[in-house]
Amino acid sequence: MKVRRSDRLIDMTRYLLERPHTLVPLTFFSERYESAKSSISEDLTILKRTFQDRGTGLLETIPGAAGGTRFLPYILKEEATEFVDEMTEQMKSSDRYLPGGYVYMSDLLGDPETLRQIGRVFATQYLNQKVDAVMTIATKGVPIAQAVATLLDVPFVIVRHDTEITEGSTVNVNYVSGSSERIEKMSLSKRSLKKGANVLIVDDYMRGGGTISGMISMVEEFEANLIGVGVVAESTRSENRGVGDYTSLMTVDAENNGIRAKRGNFLEKVF
Repeated sequence: MKVRRSDRLIDMTRYLLERPHTLVPLTFFSERYESAKSSISEDLTILKRTFQDRGTGLLETIPGAAGGTRFLPYILKEEATEFVDEMTEQMKSSDRYLPGGYVYMSDLLGDPETLRQIGRVFATQYLNQKVDAVMTIATKGVPIAQAVATLLDVPFVIVRHDTEITEGSTVNVNYVSGSSERIEKMSLSKRSLKKGANVLIVDDYMRGGGTISGMISMVEEFEANLIGVGVVAESTRSENRGVGDYTSLMTVDAENNGIRAKRGNFLEKVF
């Protein structure tokens, strides 16, 4: 039964939003709605304009027999700035201070909407780059990696501190922990990454950069390519970090039983 345009537009929007970076042939939509390709093309023109006007993302059209349409999610500079400013205000609460100079962030990183927006910011930065996998370390970085990987439509891999028997054979890397300055070990299943894969590293908080440096070494061990590094928050107190180029949404430091937070470098890196 032929589908009305209004119903087509709703269903096409849902379908594309759920499959970012996936090329969908026009033939698929034509058969799905029993409509001519010319009608589908008109529908896609409407969606493309609306997505751009609302800052939802790009709707890319690829011509030819093997072509189709692909939704590329992004976030506008103004919306990203407003989102990060809201996060920094939440981080300034004094009850987030933890003994030892640590900062409580688990509630933010457990909030689905916050994670979605974090994912949109990093997905925007790598909108036009080929990313094959998002890497993080257990455990707090996992929801961040999942949010970013979902919008890039790539797998995410979890580096662990301890070897899991269910992981099979692993590659192990020693690194210097930034917080304790001790030699630590991280491991990753040999099946997680392919040689030559383009890897984006993400994490929740970077202090000395030891964990990030360890993951960079892990990428090198797999003979993969480091595309970039992104963290939700970084400390401004660490010197001589082993991490070069990276993107941070916030700078967060614990001081005198309080918290100091402000924007990170994301504006110059993403936009």
